[in-house]
Amino acid sequence: MHGWIILDKPLGLGSTQAVAAVKRALRDSGAGKCKVGHGGTLDPLATGVLPIAIGEATKLAGRMLDSDKIYDFTIAFGTQTDTLDLEGAVIATSAVRPTLAQVEAVLPRFTGPIDQAPPAYSAILIDGQRAYDLARKGEEVEMKTRSVVVHGLHISSPRQGEDSAACPHSGLAQLGEGEGAPPPSPTSARQQAAKPSYPLPDGERINAIILRAHVSKGTYIRSLARDIALALGTVGHVTMLRRIKAGPFTLESAISLDKLRHAANERGIGGLMLPLTAGLDDIPALPVSPDQALMLRQGKVLTGITATTGLYLATQGDIPVALVRSDDQEIIVVRGFNLMSREDD
Repeated sequence: MHGWIILDKPLGLGSTQAVAAVKRALRDSGAGKCKVGHGGTLDPLATGVLPIAIGEATKLAGRMLDSDKIYDFTIAFGTQTDTLDLEGAVIATSAVRPTLAQVEAVLPRFTGPIDQAPPAYSAILIDGQRAYDLARKGEEVEMKTRSVVVHGLHISSPRQGEDSAACPHSGLAQLGEGEGAPPPSPTSARQQAAKPSYPLPDGERINAIILRAHVSKGTYIRSLARDIALALGTVGHVTMLRRIKAGPFTLESAISLDKLRHAANERGIGGLMLPLTAGLDDIPALPVSPDQALMLRQGKVLTGITATTGLYLATQGDIPVALVRSDDQEIIVVRGFNLMSREDD
């Protein structure tokens, strides 16, 4: 069992719990004990694409962590929470609500290379401790800014992100009361977010908006939402976050936990798996002979092969041998795979 299971992670489930669920499904399917890992953490409040690597594919999980991601997310304006999402305590309020035109005008400021401060409630290490552990203790957490890249940022269509708590009826944005409205009461963010949405008249002020962001590794959507709201002269927090793409994997290939469990009970989990090479769709293949494949499996450098400088997937027939790098007519192993052809057995 070497490959990928792409989960459509449900709300409330952590990434570690998702890995445990896949391990159980593999055991139930009769696959036995397999190495399993995930290719990019999703918070329990986030849903969507979670690549789960199995067997030799776990050697590529790091590549998934470094890959670009695409998210749909909802910003609810008027309240900021300490976690910058729906579960936190309200720490700031504002009566200001933007118009759709104002949102559109500010988004270019957050496109391209930007600096952002990660949320205090994040897994970043500070003096050997997780930031969220310090924040939960009530300690002041100073988060240093980091450089990230937002490749694309735009307002989603009305049908995207329709599972948002802030926009439960799949509207593009919620009607607001305008800048003169009283600030929301400091109740829970979840209570304040649960309002219906309606078609948006021109120039109407809005309570929430659904955006789509294509971002580099290390980008925090919660921080992006906070900063967009501040740039609009108000405050905000994330009420819905759905990952629709991680590296080469999209929602089209994602499956639910129920489907995974059913396949495990029917001993058909292998039919849901994508091959190991699915995580390397952007890497060109480099065919090698059996002798060359053996050398690569031993970690040796191949010479005399003409290939443009860059990454390749060395293959013996249809068997992945190693992820390699071509450098001045030398082929150097970056990551080898323990996969043997029948002729090698």
